[in-house]
Amino acid sequence: MNSTGIEIRKLTHLDWDDISRIYKEGLNTGIASFETGVPSWSSWDKAHDDQCRLVVCLNGQIVAYSALRKVSSRPQFSGVAEMRIYVSAAYRGVGIGTKLLLRTIKISESLGYWTLQVSIFKENTPAINLHKKVGFKEVGICEKIANRNGKWFDVVFLERRSLVIG
Repeated sequence: MNSTGIEIRKLTHLDWDDISRIYKEGLNTGIASFETGVPSWSSWDKAHDDQCRLVVCLNGQIVAYSALRKVSSRPQFSGVAEMRIYVSAAYRGVGIGTKLLLRTIKISESLGYWTLQVSIFKENTPAINLHKKVGFKEVGICEKIANRNGKWFDVVFLERRSLVIG
């Protein structure tokens, strides 16, 4: 993909309509999240690190976003976060996710994160491959970890250890 017109910038509350639309597209796949509805901005805002939230704008339109969610409030785990990334359906598979993940990793390391984790539905091979492409390693499979709409799913657990911290 030609990078002309691509901007990666910090996500703000003004982006919520686009973020919730992209998240809803992911939910509609049935293999992006165990959630079944879009949360409120307030709920989402409280759950994610406000220093590492990004959007990708393509010719002025938001087409992807990423955010980190701390895995624990305990100080021993201060550098460990769960990675969240969603790309609008029309822009999957063209390199936007890779660019966004690489930028998120760089910012996360500048903030002191030494490990990023992600759990991805086993059926979501494009997302698994995307994360592996930027250095995430598969560390296990959680079998039938949760039920979504009456169906049990396995998730692949991946992590990326920083090459500059820890």
